[in-house]
Amino acid sequence: MKEGEITPGISAEEYISRRKRLLEILPENSVAILAAAPEKMMTDVVPYPYRQDANYLYITGCQQPGGVAVLSHECGLCMFMPETSAHDVIWKGQIAGVDAAAETFKADKAYPMSKIQEILPDMIGRSSKLFHNQETAVQTYTNLEAFQKADFYGAVRNLSRLTHELRWVKSPAELKLMRESASIGCQALLQTMLHSKSHPYEGLLAAKFEYECKMRGAQRMAFNPVVGGGPNAAVIHYSRNDQKIDDGDLVLMDVGCELHGYVSDMTRTWPPSGSFSSLEEALYDLILQTNKECLKLCKPGASLLQIHHYSVGMLRKGLKEIGIVNSDGTDPYNELNPTSIGHYLGMDVHDSSVVTYERPLEPGVVITIEPGIYIPRSFSGPERFRGIGIRIEDEVLITETGYEVLTGSLPKEIKHIESLLNNFSSETGRENHINAKAATS
Repeated sequence: MKEGEITPGISAEEYISRRKRLLEILPENSVAILAAAPEKMMTDVVPYPYRQDANYLYITGCQQPGGVAVLSHECGLCMFMPETSAHDVIWKGQIAGVDAAAETFKADKAYPMSKIQEILPDMIGRSSKLFHNQETAVQTYTNLEAFQKADFYGAVRNLSRLTHELRWVKSPAELKLMRESASIGCQALLQTMLHSKSHPYEGLLAAKFEYECKMRGAQRMAFNPVVGGGPNAAVIHYSRNDQKIDDGDLVLMDVGCELHGYVSDMTRTWPPSGSFSSLEEALYDLILQTNKECLKLCKPGASLLQIHHYSVGMLRKGLKEIGIVNSDGTDPYNELNPTSIGHYLGMDVHDSSVVTYERPLEPGVVITIEPGIYIPRSFSGPERFRGIGIRIEDEVLITETGYEVLTGSLPKEIKHIESLLNNFSSETGRENHINAKAATS
């Protein structure tokens, strides 16, 4: 980290500014409580990899479990920090305590967690409204009589209504991290595409993407990679990733990584064999043109809902022209695509989920544009289309004058994909032949 940063890329000043902005929209005489994400266990002694709650991280910068942060006009940021024992240090290492809360995270007040029952009830009792992070609520404070009394009288609210509002528009520092996260994801997925012809297995492609991301500095996947080969691509959130991709089938990869708290999210669909069939090409081109036209609509003042409605009209028209949907009065569109054209993106994959899709977009908002068609094997339409799933997803930053595609370096044109896969395959084959010949001479 650079000097003055609490987390890589985000300075102490920015965290302090976030708290001030939250206090500005927090009603007078109110208290906001945010608990860190709990540690989740795989077995009795083995934890799952830890990821901090985005709201807690956004306000405090603290990446460890076990803390509770309280924000109010009266005391500013007050952090209750976990306490440790010699046994904990041996098994888990040192943790950030009260001193770190003040010195590193710039809390106005800091106490050990053992003091929460003594201090927090008075803070709650003096407030008229209480906001808390419902998703990570812990009994440490919800069992307090003062909290339960406030809840009984209807004074408790969900803090996400306020924090999601703040997180919706990204700062320059946040956008720098999001660009880097997108760049890592694009490079990793490109390498995975090149890898797919010689390793057409869902699990191997998932592993390849994760490896390439982490080698470039990402801490983790943004979500479990979706690697759907053939008919598995028609399962929108397919996650088994345990099948071989048959020769001639398409593979859909919906993937993303996380860099210092900010995620990327992208999807490409391609034939590992190196060639689209004429049927696949027609359907792919419809998705591609919808992607491109929807990108043109991304600008301040537009909304995700407006862009979604446009995409639905375009896809419905195209499906009829291709012959997937008959003009017999029935409309199976929702069966073939029950998803939205996109979502907000940031610290979470579906970021600022409390903000409605009807909201006019503003500069600094990041969204996805991801048209797709998912034709299950059970589809009652023409048999030749059954079992095909295609999605093309890009990350888009809304700018003052329009948009910037953060995933623009990732190929999506048919001719570019085919040329890329076939030329790389030829070069790899030549190298393997030369290496094999050298080994036997």
